[in-house]
Amino acid sequence: MLGIRVHIKGPARHKIAAELKKAYDKGASIRTLAHGCGRSYGFVHRLLTEAGTTMRTPGGPNSTRRTAR
Repeated sequence: MLGIRVHIKGPARHKIAAELKKAYDKGASIRTLAHGCGRSYGFVHRLLTEAGTTMRTPGGPNSTRRTAR
């Protein structure tokens, strides 16, 4: 756990971002990553963006959204 309210800067931030990116690229959701590290969805999303992650479309494999016709 990273701990809430702890500012993460420099090399530690880059390391955590790289680890989150690796897990996200393997299929983990942002919510799962956020829960696992004890941080908010927004924090994890921000780190993934900083790490240059290509984000998936919302919904995942269990989405009930209709596809475009």
